[in-house]
Amino acid sequence: MIDPTAALDARILNAIVAYALDDDAFLTLAQALFAYQVARNAPYAAYASSRGYDGVRLPERIEDIPAVPAAAFKEERLATFPSHQCALWFETSGTTRGTGGRHEFDTPFLYEAALLASFDRMMLADGARLRYLLLVPDPNERPHSSLGFMVDVVARLRGDGEHGWYAHADALDVDGFLTAVERACAEDAAVCLATTAFALVALLDALAERSRSPVLPLGSRIMETGGFKGRSRSVSRAELYRETSERLGVPVDAIVAEYGMTELTSQYYDAPESRGAIEPRIKRSPPWLRPLVVDGEGKRVADGIVGAIRHVDLANRGSVIAIDTEDLGAAVDGGIVLLGREAGAELRGCSLDAENLIAQTKTKPSAHGGL
Repeated sequence: MIDPTAALDARILNAIVAYALDDDAFLTLAQALFAYQVARNAPYAAYASSRGYDGVRLPERIEDIPAVPAAAFKEERLATFPSHQCALWFETSGTTRGTGGRHEFDTPFLYEAALLASFDRMMLADGARLRYLLLVPDPNERPHSSLGFMVDVVARLRGDGEHGWYAHADALDVDGFLTAVERACAEDAAVCLATTAFALVALLDALAERSRSPVLPLGSRIMETGGFKGRSRSVSRAELYRETSERLGVPVDAIVAEYGMTELTSQYYDAPESRGAIEPRIKRSPPWLRPLVVDGEGKRVADGIVGAIRHVDLANRGSVIAIDTEDLGAAVDGGIVLLGREAGAELRGCSLDAENLIAQTKTKPSAHGGL
């Protein structure tokens, strides 16, 4: 007898490995995943049933798939497997009832496959083996940080054999970072600096105080993951990237923003063709992750119209396929432009063509949820 979980995982993995999934194939796989989840995830099944869907009546379009608010992970255990089978979990940001939520996985296999497939194409298109300097949560200190887990996997499996963690309990090891940069320069080892926006601002401030401008080796790049969360001086992404480029000697187009959430398995990255500008940049998703932009009633809006971003992530096999967020943005040129998380913003949309959208985009670094 074929194990339905293994069979579904194989279909999802095939899409990840192929890095291709057309609209029809995406919908077919999404319907299969939806039916699987409502049969095994009781809170999601109840939610879907209230919207007229069950394992028999399936959504006919991806925008019809019932999407849960990201905050639902703080209210219910949203998983397709019993708790004793949990092999990995990440803590979501914020608190409800005094605690954060959990995104649980019964295996890290799909998570690792999805993150490596995207990272290879969006950060390592040249196939470089880089040295990873990490200003993100160290998994040894924060084992349930999705960002820390993600970057640890990349550093171990795609690095040159050496990497270091230089952010500890919200304090930077600036001396250790400078020593690592000096060694990388001496060995002509290109680096990847993976950092939250908050940590990057703190690093730049610390370097300015010391009058240091350590130029990273040729071929180096920076992955910026958002994560200001109100803890830093006010700075626009344009200012941040220009200062980073000047202080660390990395071209602006080698500074790439990653956008993810703890409630998702997959990530977005700045589209390569849009990296010549600092802002706005178009975020691209892998083929098995589809962003939708919806209005205040959850209805999909046309390209160029501002709304809330919904993610349909086929790699979310063990939890919920569709997640609604409070992040604002618009669909542009086959990707999305993020507009931040604006308090009291209208979600009904305003008629913006791409030119007007770009003119109005003043994006603050977006938070990578739960990190």
